[in-house]
Amino acid sequence: MPRTLFNQARGGARRGRWSLSNRIRKTNTRLPSSLDQRRRISSHPRQAGRYEMALTRIGLAGLAVMGQNLALNIAEKGFPISVYNRTTSKVDETVQRAKLEGNLPLYGFHDPASFVNSIQKPRVVIMLVKAGAPVDQTIATLAAHLEQGDCIVDGGNEWYENTERREKAMEERGLLYLGMGVSGGEEGARHGPSMMPGGSLEAYQYIEDILLKVSAQVPDSGPCVTYIGKGGSGNFVKMVHNGIEYGDMQLIAEAYDVLKSVGKLTNGELQQVFAEWNKGELLSFLVEITADIFSIKDDQGEGYLVDKVLDKTGMKGTGKWTVQQAAELSVAAPTIEASLDSRFLSGLKDERVAASKIFQGDYSSGETVDKAQLIEDVRKALYASKICSYAQGMNIIKAKSTEKGWGLNLGELARIWKGGCIIRASFLDRIKKAYDRNGELANLLIDPEFAQEIMDRQAAWRRVVCLAINNGVSTPGMSASLAYFDSYRRDRLPANLVQAQRDYFGAHTYERVDMPGSFHTEWYKIANSKI
Repeated sequence: MPRTLFNQARGGARRGRWSLSNRIRKTNTRLPSSLDQRRRISSHPRQAGRYEMALTRIGLAGLAVMGQNLALNIAEKGFPISVYNRTTSKVDETVQRAKLEGNLPLYGFHDPASFVNSIQKPRVVIMLVKAGAPVDQTIATLAAHLEQGDCIVDGGNEWYENTERREKAMEERGLLYLGMGVSGGEEGARHGPSMMPGGSLEAYQYIEDILLKVSAQVPDSGPCVTYIGKGGSGNFVKMVHNGIEYGDMQLIAEAYDVLKSVGKLTNGELQQVFAEWNKGELLSFLVEITADIFSIKDDQGEGYLVDKVLDKTGMKGTGKWTVQQAAELSVAAPTIEASLDSRFLSGLKDERVAASKIFQGDYSSGETVDKAQLIEDVRKALYASKICSYAQGMNIIKAKSTEKGWGLNLGELARIWKGGCIIRASFLDRIKKAYDRNGELANLLIDPEFAQEIMDRQAAWRRVVCLAINNGVSTPGMSASLAYFDSYRRDRLPANLVQAQRDYFGAHTYERVDMPGSFHTEWYKIANSKI
């Protein structure tokens, strides 16, 4: 069997029936419906339907698929959970799923008061609702029934400054607040995600035992969760995680495009190539699912489904936030930015179709391509580009951590991304070791192991980018990564001319390489005095 990271989404979770506990005494094989639970449940066991039950361990509000799956995951790990959703049919649906998936200790409520009062003190409620105004609305609904010392955890993709604002507002009311990034999609939420909680340390300690069991479990490095840091650090780290994900997906798409457009590989051959790559240094969830995608035939017609998918990529905003933050922090992130620009361009489908008719012609270079050599070169180019993309993401996190005084541990972030999340990859273990060797590492590119790997692959990397250019195939991510590497490795860039231009037209001054201080030159006067 080939090695795989797909099953790490399940976090090694064991399916099965939950064990009885002294919190809930089952008197009947029927799980109580949400209507059975609408009454307030006191701290003393009380009849509810045909159940006697005490307070649950935790609550979850927001029962779209991610919320449902995370609630079921928590219940499956043996933690009785109360659930609530404004649309009550979602509550009933979740309760029914809990029954069908093993009579899990999950209890539904149709009103917020009963929901909150069903949770043991200090109460902890996880929210999984759409970012922005819906989060504020849900907080207002819950806070009306919470008491001092209770805690709210936002598990959505929220802007980190909103998390910090809410944490401060909750603190003024005597409530605790966490912003927790959750990665892994629907499958990860159900069987073990990577979790990035930041904010109140006290709040994290309330639920640490739950998170350690619910998160993905990686055999050699443990649960994929850790306390990230203060304020909005958890949401910020998740945001950059998503930016890295943008870069990863773009680079894989470019590898596919070069192999298909220049190498003329069939979908069957592409499936074999990506499956083989997933056995080595590129072992990752995204490479694995890419191989799967190339194997799926179209059940609505002839051929393969991937060829029928419209070439317009959607997005939810975290990639844009990452690029904006990179700019605010003056951190170069060209690979991530190129991936975002590529999504913008993909959305211009009608314009691209029109442009293709204007710029018709054969853009093929006509050079003979050795298919086996091309596959090997693209593999090396993809890996080298991937190093650059992760280096950029880590530098964004490091810069923000320095600015905010978060004291983030980059090696620990790499560790918790090894399982459960979308960017999980064996490659992350190498990143962790790089930061373990040098916690003050300026850039992943100069870690001795990564530096050697890039040097070993740069010839193939350059061949792939040149081949793509000569054949009219766009590789913005790989090209940006190579340019990033070439800029970073040079001791002198043409920025001297740019600074001279700035001084010429704007008197912005410049520094010299041969003496200290700032200087200004009357460039125009001197140049024109010679005419």
